[in-house]
Amino acid sequence: MKAIIIDDEKRARVTLQLLLQEYCPNVTVVAECENLPEGVKAIRKHQPDLVLLDIEMPGHSGLELLDFFDENDVNFSIIFTTAYNEYAIQAFKFSAIDYLLKPIVPEELADAVKRLERQKQKLENFSALKENMQQENLTKIAVPSGNSLIFLDVSKIEYIKGEGAYSEVFCSHNISHMVSRNLKNFEDILCTNPRFLRVHKSYIVNLNFVAAYNKSDGGSLELENKKSIPVSADKTLQILEKTQLIKR
Repeated sequence: MKAIIIDDEKRARVTLQLLLQEYCPNVTVVAECENLPEGVKAIRKHQPDLVLLDIEMPGHSGLELLDFFDENDVNFSIIFTTAYNEYAIQAFKFSAIDYLLKPIVPEELADAVKRLERQKQKLENFSALKENMQQENLTKIAVPSGNSLIFLDVSKIEYIKGEGAYSEVFCSHNISHMVSRNLKNFEDILCTNPRFLRVHKSYIVNLNFVAAYNKSDGGSLELENKKSIPVSADKTLQILEKTQLIKR
């Protein structure tokens, strides 16, 4: 794989090149660039398979890279390198885009490269990332379904039911999707949003769609669409606190 490194810090570029030499012997760095315009020129000249791209650089954000290319010209994958905050990390997870936190862990770099060898990124992922980064609240989540990724509007997710290595995502208007992602994965991504709560070992609920809490039969939530979701005993107090907070 031919790779280009784009980072305004020379030390970061040198470190990343050394890590690639040691842990990713199948990757050859063909150019190092200290800003986005240089990176764009290098990509057009070398036609790389992989671009390792810092997000925060003077003049241009790394997120602007694809603005310089037509859709048909994007034949490379991107791994973002960042010392960014937790909100941005959630945006990467939501959009199914590979990222590495600085200081870079060698094993995580090697794993990211292997993932990209197996499956090429799609432009829709980057569109979702840019949209998520520009919003106050994360708006879209990329989830694997069959051989493709589907993008779901977070505000329309009513609840998620876990079934082993898979989950079924139930959305507004009686739309549902079976996806190859376990419930813990959704919990890690969605439950940083106060409107989402794992209320049971098999369920995550969007509290915006809760109509009532029923104490009988061990406790359950009734959604606006009349669906009944079981509640674990240890989640009752948390549910009451969160619903009161959201109603305010």
